[in-house]
Amino acid sequence: MDDKADDTVCPGQKAMTPFDDIYDQPDPRAYFRALEAYEYRTPHHAQGIFRRTVAARTRAGDARGAEPTAVLDICCSYGINAALLNYELTLDDLYAHYLSPQAAALETAELIEWDRTFYAARRRPDAVPVFGLDAAANAIAYACTVGLLDQGFAENLETAPPTAALLGAARRTRLITITGGASFLSRRTFQPLLAHTEEPVWVAAFVLRTGSYRHIAECLAEAGLITETTASPTFPQRRFTSIHERRYAIEAVTSAGQAPEGKESGGYFHTALHLSRPAVDTHGHPLSDLVAETRTVQPAVLGLPQQHRLQ
Repeated sequence: MDDKADDTVCPGQKAMTPFDDIYDQPDPRAYFRALEAYEYRTPHHAQGIFRRTVAARTRAGDARGAEPTAVLDICCSYGINAALLNYELTLDDLYAHYLSPQAAALETAELIEWDRTFYAARRRPDAVPVFGLDAAANAIAYACTVGLLDQGFAENLETAPPTAALLGAARRTRLITITGGASFLSRRTFQPLLAHTEEPVWVAAFVLRTGSYRHIAECLAEAGLITETTASPTFPQRRFTSIHERRYAIEAVTSAGQAPEGKESGGYFHTALHLSRPAVDTHGHPLSDLVAETRTVQPAVLGLPQQHRLQ
């Protein structure tokens, strides 16, 4: 691998509030409490698109006689995407569940038992296998214990090669999903996974407009995948935590040749959807069809608190 791949890490990581303390807790309550305050919405926007993409990938696989679609969710955290894909739940349901007085009163072991019942009662009949990959061992363990993930892997492929168990899951994977953390990823993560898939894999990634997906798209192209990107709609990720984040986002998006008006200028990070597939699959399942039913409603109150708004 060329050493230049080391440069793929987004410089904006230092400009954004990291929220590092919420990603590897024994349970998800701190995660939902912190991100609800900033109206984090990416898994909500991804839910319908991922369900339609799973269905489209399954149809494409049926034409080739492939196995049913299995999903590998990269940077999966506590299994939120798995919950929204395979269960009759919304992101707002999860916020309400984990921020409820009932959840607050429980020890982690009690919450695990409650969640096992909570999710089991809501599993969809068309649920698909979901594998999770994340460096956060506690988050992975929680998602596996409550039944959200079929298998979970607490690994960081940016710093170490994948285990044999992860490569075994990659072999079955037909769709890779990402709703956060793409700026931390490079070809180090994708190359070994793509090298071990038995069938052509699709990659659906929601990526902040402040960063570049180019290096990852180039890596996927080497594996024969064509990347399409939605120019519109874009998808609000979360509200800025400070005027500094707002200034950084507007400058980064503008420098990339994109317009922040009505998006980052309104007080929110925005993502774009990148979908990578073999060329033959782009014709039978247009990206526009997968996104068409999505409604990206701006939150009711845009922008920062009054003291953080630019005049």
